[in-house]
Amino acid sequence: MENLFDLTGKVAVVTGASSGLGADAALAYAKAGADVAVLARRVDKLNEVKAEIEKTGRKAIAIGCDVTNEESVKEAMQTVIDTFGHIDILLNNAGIAVRGGVDSMTEEDWDKSFDINVKGIFLASKYVIPQMKERGYGKIVNIASVNAVIADKHDMFIRHSYNASKSAVLGLTKGMACSYARYGITVNAIGPALFESEMTAGTLFKSEQFLNTYNAVNPAGRPGNKGELNGTVLYLSSDASSYVQGQFIIVDGGGALV
Repeated sequence: MENLFDLTGKVAVVTGASSGLGADAALAYAKAGADVAVLARRVDKLNEVKAEIEKTGRKAIAIGCDVTNEESVKEAMQTVIDTFGHIDILLNNAGIAVRGGVDSMTEEDWDKSFDINVKGIFLASKYVIPQMKERGYGKIVNIASVNAVIADKHDMFIRHSYNASKSAVLGLTKGMACSYARYGITVNAIGPALFESEMTAGTLFKSEQFLNTYNAVNPAGRPGNKGELNGTVLYLSSDASSYVQGQFIIVDGGGALV
């Protein structure tokens, strides 16, 4: 039986791949057969991820990249193409969650949220899509958040710029999906809920009160475990989703249902 999730011969690029969900996804791509380029600002951390990928027998490169800087992104994508010849998959994972409401946060923090969470996707996609169009194939997966469609009144979860920027990711995903489907490119988004990562370990996961509240409200009764996002990432990055376009898949244990 054909393995629709097989990525043998594919080349994947993962932004924000130095830790957390990005690093997990990069390794999942390699285990599915893809060669992987991992991008982030922290090259030392990227090299650790690269080493783990190479243990699977797949090729990997680590590239320092600031997704908010156009020249940095342009050079990074060209390096991937020069190394592997092409790019089949782009996982736009780089993101930031800035706490605060509109009555308290700074303009700088607001801009930072949109620069990384939205502009980063625009720039990375800008320098990948032309060669995808030329080849008639591409898979773009944008990491949004369940907080693109729901909010939370808990003080630790008030992040208005995060809500707004992740909602913008959904609009961008739909627009790109409609424009590039004719070229054999699928563009979809994923909305993770709470997963333990470098970004959440020192904040949300340190609050027993918050975790108790989250677990009580969430139908699954717990946050997401390491690796539980990978199935959705692989689905949207493989031929298993060849006719799936402009969709938003929430991975949250059912939290958005309540």
